[in-house]
Amino acid sequence: MFQIKVEYDFDAAHALRGYGGKCERLHGHRFRVVVAVDAQGLDELGLAYDFVELKKHLREVAEGFDHISLNDIPAFDKINPSSENIALTICRGLEPLLARDPVSIAFVEVWESPESCARFTPS
Repeated sequence: MFQIKVEYDFDAAHALRGYGGKCERLHGHRFRVVVAVDAQGLDELGLAYDFVELKKHLREVAEGFDHISLNDIPAFDKINPSSENIALTICRGLEPLLARDPVSIAFVEVWESPESCARFTPS
């Protein structure tokens, strides 16, 4: 089994509705998204999956989150734009883009600071 990982950063603001603390107020982060895919083998070039393709797919899903208030977009109008929900939303967005490829999503991590992240692992 091989695992390929790529990262993508975006800057955004969010507010956690109902949180009851300072994170309930609008504030911003430089979010770092890490996506890993698993591949059973290598292709004829010796690649498990092309980094360029995976990064392109991640950018396609996550670039709409850059330099906005996440609370203002449809993905987060009913759920909080927590790191957990951002990871889940990105994973769900990647699934159809990777459906025909010989890989499966291992995890999506969303880091909202150098010390704090949430990881979603699809079952």
